[in-house]
Formats: sequence, C-alpha cells, structure tokens
Amino acid sequence: MATDRDFIDYVTEQAGLGSRLTSKKMFGEYALYLDGKVVGFACDNSLFIKPSAAAATLAPDLPRRPPYPGAKDYPVADELLDDTDALRRLIAATADLMPPPRPARPRKNRPTRGPAA
Repeated sequence: MATDRDFIDYVTEQAGLGSRLTSKKMFGEYALYLDGKVVGFACDNSLFIKPSAAAATLAPDLPRRPPYPGAKDYPVADELLDDTDALRRLIAATADLMPPPRPARPRKNRPTRGPAA
C-alpha cells in the first residue's frame, strides 16, 4: 500500500520544522529530509526514523520493523505523531548524526537530434 500525500502533510505539520522538513516521493513511498539530510521514510502510512544513537537515546521503546521488503528494522515513530516536541527532537537529533548530502553530479549534455529526414 502506497503512502498517502495527506499522511506526509500530517507528519510535516506535526514535526513543526517548517520548510526545513521536506519529502521526496520514491516508488509510492516517501523519503523525509531535514536540511537536505535523509532522516526517515514514510511507508504504508507509517513513519520510520533512520536508526541511530538519537533514536536509541530519545525513543528507545519505539517498535521496530522494516519499512519495505529486504530492509533492516527501523524505529517506527507513529506514536510520536501526537507529541510534536518529542517528534521534532527526534528528527533534529537524527539529522545531526547524518552525513551531509553529497553534491549532485552535473548531468552530461546529450547531443540533440534534428528532425528526421
């Protein structure tokens, strides 16, 4: 089941991080970014936070399961969606531990084809 856009809007509103928290649709699900760093995923209308020391310290009792088949277990932060302060702290602390995003590689210019003769 793909994640609804309404769920993403709800997560970003509840986190209270404004335009710093963004999302990108990927294969019917979403990656969540804080200041350009991947901090989690929304899959099947559940919020998965990247496993890190932040999750282990700030939310050690969150249930864990894979966000998609073949993935390792991630903390599922659905129960924090009604606790804006805890959710915001967890997302910000997770971002602090993630590496900076890699610079985008420039695209190669492809030769344009003229009209068919």
